Amino acid sequence: MQTLRRFLEMIRFSHTLFALPFALFSAILAWYNKRSFAFLELVGIVLCMVFARSAAMAFNRLADRDIDAKNPRTAIRHLPSGQLSVGSVWLFTLVCCAGFVGSTATFLLEGNSWPIRLAAPVLLFVLAYSYTKRFTALAHFWLGASLLLAPLASWIAIRGFEDWPTPLVIGLAVLFWVAGFDIIYACQDADFDREAKLHSIPALLGVRAALWVACLSHVAMVAMLIVLYLFASDPYGPLGLAYLAALGGVTAMLGYEHALVRPDDLSRANQAFFNVNIIISVGMLAVLLVEVALHW
Repeated sequence: MQTLRRFLEMIRFSHTLFALPFALFSAILAWYNKRSFAFLELVGIVLCMVFARSAAMAFNRLADRDIDAKNPRTAIRHLPSGQLSVGSVWLFTLVCCAGFVGSTATFLLEGNSWPIRLAAPVLLFVLAYSYTKRFTALAHFWLGASLLLAPLASWIAIRGFEDWPTPLVIGLAVLFWVAGFDIIYACQDADFDREAKLHSIPALLGVRAALWVACLSHVAMVAMLIVLYLFASDPYGPLGLAYLAALGGVTAMLGYEHALVRPDDLSRANQAFFNVNIIISVGMLAVLLVEVALHW
């Protein structure tokens, strides 16, 4: 049990709540538009999300283990500190990759072969993020694009490529949201990244300018959520007044997130990274469930 706990800590399993709610958000809209719900599709989406994210996080820890060992903030992580062996993490990563591909096969039972056909390129794109910091400061946006795939893939798993602009808008909102809070989080390592010749927005532009880039990314997220309302409000979808109220709440929470950090005080960056964003993702999903219950 202790080893399992260490693996779950290593991949920050609780952070699955960042992407999973938006994957389910997209899936619920797809089921609403299709006017049918399949429990097997729900199981497949959850399994794919858990396995893909777990594989990506474990692979990231493998790719960064030498870098993490040199950074005082990350030296306590499980691989640099010796709490887990490299071999065991490689095995965990491969099992999760196989679990992801296997989970896409569940959609074959619903007559949809797209998930299993796209499994390999999606997995490669997500895993490749772990090396982007070595050559581009836009790594934050690659991470965002990796999570963009969650709502897009959920929609494709249910409806194929029908009405694909809707999940793309959701995905773009996720991209800018993730990039924004990842930039805030990366501000903690700006000095180390420069010394280690790693690329990030804070290392390139400085913390003050990076926080402005993060702010603009979150403005873009809100803009995408407004566009989504135009795409999925009556008569095209279930979004209504509750969604608009939630949008106001998201805007306020993002403002609070940025108020928590200052160029000369990043002590609350972890609070901004985790607590605020969990509320945003879970809250948006809860509001959609209310809207669908009122309109179905």
